Amino acid sequence: MIKFQYFPKSKAIPDHLQNVVSIFSQKLEKINSGNFQHSSNDVLNEVASGLENLGFTIEKSKKNADKIKVPVLFGINGKLEKYFDADGFNPITRTVIEVEAGRAVTNYQFLKDLFQACMMTDVDYLVIAVRVTYRKNPDFQNVITFFDTLFVSGRLKLPLKGILIIGY
Repeated sequence: MIKFQYFPKSKAIPDHLQNVVSIFSQKLEKINSGNFQHSSNDVLNEVASGLENLGFTIEKSKKNADKIKVPVLFGINGKLEKYFDADGFNPITRTVIEVEAGRAVTNYQFLKDLFQACMMTDVDYLVIAVRVTYRKNPDFQNVITFFDTLFVSGRLKLPLKGILIIGY
C-alpha cells in the first residue's frame, strides 16, 4: 500500500497532489519497496507517463539536455544564473517532485530536496517519494517524523504552501 502524509497537517491535501498519490498507487505492484530494490530512476520511469498526463515535465535521463532545470537566480538581462535539477516539475500547479531510493534518509537527500525546493522560483509545493523501508529501516516514517518536528516546532518558516511525502 502506498503511504502518504501531507504537510502542514492542518490543511487537506490539494486535489493536484492527491492525483500524484494516485499515480504512485497505480504503479505499486511494480515499485513496492517491500518487494523490489529499484533505483530512484527506475521508480521515476514507472510513474513518468502518469505524471506527464498530470502536466509534469519529467527528467528523461541524466544527460544535461534531459534534466529539468528549475530557476533559482537570474543575472544580468534576466539570464539564468543558478538553477537546481528536479525529477519533475509542473509549472501550472507550481509543484516539484523528487523520487528518492536508498539514500533518501541515509544521506539526508530529503533535506537537500527541501532546501532546493525552498530556493526555486515559482515553486509552491514539494513532493518527495521515498521507500517505505530501506535495509530494514523505516525511511518513510523517519522522513515523516522529521517533518512533524519541523512543522510542530514552528521555529522555521518555509516558503512552500505544502509538502507531500509519499512512501512506496
